Amino acid sequence: MRRKLLLVEDDIRMREIVSDYFIAEQWDVIEAENGLIALDKFEQYTIDLIVLDIMMPKLDGFGVCRSIRRNSDVPIIMITAKSEDDDQVMGYELGADEYVTKPFSPRVLVARANALLKRTEGTVGNEGELLIFGELTIHRNSHEVKVINEVINLSPKEYELLLLLTKHSGKVLSRNYILNTVWGYHYEGDDRAVDTHIKKLRAKLGVEGRYIVTVIRSGYKFDPQL
Repeated sequence: MRRKLLLVEDDIRMREIVSDYFIAEQWDVIEAENGLIALDKFEQYTIDLIVLDIMMPKLDGFGVCRSIRRNSDVPIIMITAKSEDDDQVMGYELGADEYVTKPFSPRVLVARANALLKRTEGTVGNEGELLIFGELTIHRNSHEVKVINEVINLSPKEYELLLLLTKHSGKVLSRNYILNTVWGYHYEGDDRAVDTHIKKLRAKLGVEGRYIVTVIRSGYKFDPQL
């Protein structure tokens, strides 16, 4: 089945170029020239991934990301002409999975999109369908995470982080290791993305976020004994 991309970009020439590359890789591309149209298209179609420009008229990318994350964990790659760290931190705090700064290679963008989907579809690992830690339950086959029998809505990156930490239960993972494993070696940002996502993951897990331990000057570990 062909995957559907929602491409949100106000520059028509940029949309045409990026769209052509994705179509050549067997994607169906749904285009939107501003944030309001993007939200409308998202409701109309079953979208597998969103490439989202930040600087747009009517409703910017941050607003679109914030709105979509209220009800969906669809993978989102944000694009901007800015290189300021604050923009990247804001994007990650809102739930973006990756961040690309213009100018960029459309070919590389497609490769990153494919890699992101591959990871979020459960290829981080497949051992053990059901993981249980106290009141935290992870169903690997369905990607369902529950705390005290309540389903927790995690973004793809948050889910990957949780799986990675549980896979190496009891072992301290450095920020660089987490960054390279979850975001990939091609990632252009810094390791603050890890801290931002860990903070959000803990908050969503509530009391069971206690298993994720910060090891000063080293990184993080998942401690099932807590």
